[in-house]
Amino acid sequence: MLAGAQFELERELAQYRAANAITAVLALIEIGLAVAAVAQIVAPTLRNNPPQIFAAAPETVEDTPFVTAVPGSIPSPGAGPAFAEGVDIPGLEDELNLAPFATPTLTPTPVGTIIPDVPPAVGCDTPNARLIIPANGMIVFEATTVVGSANTENFAFYRFELNGPATNNVWRLLSEYTAPVVEGELGQIVPSLFIPGEYRFRLRVFDITNTLQASCAITIIISPPIPTPTPIRES
Repeated sequence: MLAGAQFELERELAQYRAANAITAVLALIEIGLAVAAVAQIVAPTLRNNPPQIFAAAPETVEDTPFVTAVPGSIPSPGAGPAFAEGVDIPGLEDELNLAPFATPTLTPTPVGTIIPDVPPAVGCDTPNARLIIPANGMIVFEATTVVGSANTENFAFYRFELNGPATNNVWRLLSEYTAPVVEGELGQIVPSLFIPGEYRFRLRVFDITNTLQASCAITIIISPPIPTPTPIRES
């Protein structure tokens, strides 16, 4: 009986080993088939159609950094998602009300001292003949560049004229120019050539028929040159 029992045990062990061997062989066959399928089907498909990766876009304001408006400055619409159209940000309207929404355009400021209560400018309300420097009532005592406009249709020339103590209070021609100026330097006046006093200075614009088309007359005060301080030498 012992011999029979030993024989049955050995037979069962042999059958178990055989079954394991068959299972291993089948598993290896399945792995080989899977590798072949990947090499023949999946890999060429991936090479021809590579997968595309898309970054997830934030869907709500909470997903993005919040930008706070600083009083005194206007946030740019492109400064961040917090300023996107349709996004309601509490308190933002109050902060924007503190910011300046328009910057005034700077205008040319006449140089020199202006004397009040002088006769008003005459005819200077047209862009065809306009004086910016000197301004009406301005004190001049050194060579001054005249700035303004002198232009008209069929332009021919413009003139500077002066009327005052040095001209026996009649209009005298100072200089004449043949190039129109929309806005810029018109020429120069030299006050040191005339005795001090109150004068009328005039710009006149003519066309090709020598017809006066525009005129601007202002008052200027010619004063003696300001003396240069002399350094005091120590003895």
